[in-house]
Amino acid sequence: MNAISPAPDPGTAPGRVVLLTTSHRVAPGLLSWPAWQALHAADRVLCADGAHPQLPYLREAGIPVEEASPTAEEIVDACAGGRTVVVVATGEGEPALTDGLARLAGTGRVRMPELELLPASYDLPGARLLDLVQVMDRIRAECPWSSRQTHKGLAKYGIEEAYELVEAIEEGGRDELREELGDVLLQVVFHARIAEEHPDAPFSIDDVAGGIVAKLIHRHPHVFGDETAETPEDVKAHWLRTKAEEKRRSSVTEGVPLGQPGLALAAKLGSRARTAGLDVPLPVGEGVGYELLGLAVRAEAAGADPEAALRAAARVYRDAIRAAEGGRGEG
Repeated sequence: MNAISPAPDPGTAPGRVVLLTTSHRVAPGLLSWPAWQALHAADRVLCADGAHPQLPYLREAGIPVEEASPTAEEIVDACAGGRTVVVVATGEGEPALTDGLARLAGTGRVRMPELELLPASYDLPGARLLDLVQVMDRIRAECPWSSRQTHKGLAKYGIEEAYELVEAIEEGGRDELREELGDVLLQVVFHARIAEEHPDAPFSIDDVAGGIVAKLIHRHPHVFGDETAETPEDVKAHWLRTKAEEKRRSSVTEGVPLGQPGLALAAKLGSRARTAGLDVPLPVGEGVGYELLGLAVRAEAAGADPEAALRAAARVYRDAIRAAEGGRGEG
C-alpha cells in the first residue's frame, strides 16, 4: 500500500508565477475567464509598463497592479511560501524574466516556483490585417517616398503585382504565392490610406471592406438569403442577375476595361455576349488581330483561358530558347 505524501508546508512551498499575455489586436479588458480568475486569486499582480492598455480595466475590476520589473530572483522570492504572482506581460513578452528564470532553474540550486503561461486573449482571424493598416498609416506619415505617392502614381505597381501574383499561381510554390498575395494586399491598403486624405470624398479601408462585404452578401442570396443554388451555374446566374440589377447598364460591354491584355479583352467581350444570349458574328478583317480575336473568343466559349494558355505555351517556348542557347555554346 502506497503511503500518502504529506501536504507541503505553505511556508516552504515554492509558489507559482503566471505570465499573462494579451493581444493588442483585441479590445483591452476583454480577457478570458481563466485570466480573470488568476488575477483575482493572485497575491500580487505586477506589470513593468505603467501605460499598459489593460491596467485601467484591471484596476476598475478591483485588482491592484504594481508597476514593477522584477528580476528572476525577486520573482522567486515573491512566490516563496506558496504565493501566486501574476505578471502582466508587455507587448514584447517578458524575455528577460523568462530567460532569467530558465537560468536559475538550470543551476539546480534554487527551488523554482511553478511557471504558467496564460494567454488572456487571442487574436481573431484576420487580426493581422489591423497590424497592416497600422504600419501603413505610419509609413504614409513618416516615409519620404510613401508620403508623396498618389493613386495615379501607384497604378503601375498594381498591374505589376497582379501579374506577379498570376505567375506565382501558375509557376510558383506556396511561399511565392503567399508573398505575392501580400504584395497585392499592400496595394489595396496603400490606396485606401491615400483615399483618406481626399479633401472632398475621403474613404478608408473600412469603407472599402464594408463595400465588398455588402456586395458579397447581396450577390450570394443562396448563402445569405432564401434562394437556392445547387450548381456553379446556378451561382453564376444569381451573380449576373444581381450584378445587372445593381449596375443597370445599357450595354453588356460596360465595365469591361479596355486597357487589359488583348486576349483577355477579347475573351471577356465574347463571354459577355454569349452570357447575354447575343449572337454577334465576329468581325471580318485582314491581319493577325482578327485571327487572334477569333481564337480568343472560341477559346473562352470552350471554357479555356486564352491568356493562361498562351502564357503556358510561351513558357515552353522560353525553355526551348534557353536549351538552344545552352547547346549553341557547346562544340
